[in-house]
Amino acid sequence: MKSSTNGSASSRVTAATLLVALGIIYGDIGTSPLYVLKAIVGEHQVSELLVYGGISCIFWTLVFQTTFKYVILTLQADNHGEGGIFSLYALVRRFGRGKLVFPTIIGASTLLADGIITPPISVSSAVEGLEKVMPHLPTATIVVAILTGIFFFQRFGTHKVGAVFGPMMLVWFSMLFVLGIVQIFQYPEIVKALNPAYAIRLLTVYPGGFWLLGAVFLCTTGAEALYSDLGHCGRHNIRITWGFVKTSLIINYLGQAAWAMHHTAGAGLEGRNPFFEIMPEWFLLPGIAIATSAAIIASQALISGSYTLISEAMSLNFWPRVAVRQPSELKGQIYIPSVNLLLWVGCLAVVFYFGNSSNMEAAYGFSITVTMLMTTFLLSYYLLFVKKWHTARVVLFLLVFGVIEISFLIANLQKFHHGGSVAVFMGLGFFSVMYIWYFARKINNRFVRFVELQHYTTLLDSLSNDQEIPKFSTHLIYLTKANNPEHIEEKIIRSIFSKKPKRADVYWFLHLNRTDDPYTLEYRVHELLDDKVIRVDINIGFRVQPRTELYFKKIVQELVTRQELNLHIRPDGSTRYNPEPDFKFVVLEKFLSAENEFSLRDDVLLNGYFWLKKLGTSDEKAFGLDKSDVVSEAVPLVYQPVDGVPLARIGQG
Repeated sequence: MKSSTNGSASSRVTAATLLVALGIIYGDIGTSPLYVLKAIVGEHQVSELLVYGGISCIFWTLVFQTTFKYVILTLQADNHGEGGIFSLYALVRRFGRGKLVFPTIIGASTLLADGIITPPISVSSAVEGLEKVMPHLPTATIVVAILTGIFFFQRFGTHKVGAVFGPMMLVWFSMLFVLGIVQIFQYPEIVKALNPAYAIRLLTVYPGGFWLLGAVFLCTTGAEALYSDLGHCGRHNIRITWGFVKTSLIINYLGQAAWAMHHTAGAGLEGRNPFFEIMPEWFLLPGIAIATSAAIIASQALISGSYTLISEAMSLNFWPRVAVRQPSELKGQIYIPSVNLLLWVGCLAVVFYFGNSSNMEAAYGFSITVTMLMTTFLLSYYLLFVKKWHTARVVLFLLVFGVIEISFLIANLQKFHHGGSVAVFMGLGFFSVMYIWYFARKINNRFVRFVELQHYTTLLDSLSNDQEIPKFSTHLIYLTKANNPEHIEEKIIRSIFSKKPKRADVYWFLHLNRTDDPYTLEYRVHELLDDKVIRVDINIGFRVQPRTELYFKKIVQELVTRQELNLHIRPDGSTRYNPEPDFKFVVLEKFLSAENEFSLRDDVLLNGYFWLKKLGTSDEKAFGLDKSDVVSEAVPLVYQPVDGVPLARIGQG
């Protein structure tokens, strides 16, 4: 039962794959011209140093941060064709001895928080262009309606409308290029802004220039998406299309700057957005429609990316198990209802709280700087241990991008009191969930006791043949965490033999092993007692949604076909009248025993863990089991028993 990775498929380069890359990868970074220059100029007076310096900072940020770090370096860190912070963690975690958990959780949490702010600011920036035509239009209401529509249609899948994403983004980037080049022809001197000297002067000479990096950073916020969506498009498609995308972005930024110098030099923007000002009057409505479409595509890409991120977090034990659906047959396309609701509520809250895109800019970008720092840290492990770079080169990499990203982070700190705190609190919420779930599971696993399964095979055989005990099922299946095929949890043995012993024809012990490869799906069989006690190991990639019962029945069918297993080993009632085997999965659900005393940290972790477990989906749904085939048993977790109970007997009777 092997499944090939999608790496080979996504590595092809054709006109179609390039178009797909345009539609999937560049929504976030591609819509940044809607608000970046407006954010840099803000309430300042337009001057040559401000505008030229701002454009120079944008250009060199795209060169260093987006092109060199992400497109050239980070895209090399593909995990069988897949990218993203969890894929990177899966590649390097064996080198970190546990200390890479924190940067991974921090990076993923801040990335999710940023994903809540991106759709509102992108859609708001596009829709607010209508105010140029209808000044008193309630754009916030329109934004809420568009965002609600986007989230509502997630349940149906995006495979049908996804076909137009590529052509639409091609139109968008072509429009950016044409609008920009027209303005450059009218003010050709603006190309001097690409000189890095202007960026240096802005940061060192212009009053408060360093703090403008917080606005400059908005031009590269979508760089992390280039890596996260690696599996959808492939490295070569991203690198080729990035040349066109970067050119279109830079030309448009230069065009906006040319307009600002030509029309507003010595004055302020006075609420005007350079992006819409460079549009001819006759093109304004079509241009706004194209911009809104691009913003919707950007939102869709981030929402889909959030589903993938949470799915990977569940697989790597960073997130509670929640229901995951596949709305289409398209590989990798998933829909997570609880995450969809969370993102929708978060996006609407951002719109209601900030009101317009200018206010949202204060919160935007703060979180993603932290994500990029965490990616840099994890990437250094990849370059050192996987790519075998010399230590001096890795240190140089850390120094260069550490300085760049810490500078952006410091500049973004001023946003904390102007809306950045919203992003921080959202990130802390995601971090708390991941931290509690991961470390509470570690505590849980410390108290799992394993025994030698071989010691119980004779007893299992005896129980199976004991006609005095009613048969529990033909096939009794337990999910085991034991990595060693010869071990089994003590609680499983107790479940079989204690109180009412569970007699079955065949005892199965199923072990699901999450691999660092994204799309692995294979199994191995260990027969400990012929046709009686069987262990099956299923290796599942961290991007595969487990459908355990389906896999198990397929495995049984293959074993019977190959005559490795005889299902009808007893001519009794369970098989005489029903030719179908009787499968019964036993799920052991832990609960926190009252016989415990905790330290404060453990109390918070374990109670938080079991509270999150109640909010999440059941084990049978999480593992892909049919409810009719599942029996649940409650097992107390006695972590730290209460000692020295002051209980005294009175009287003699």
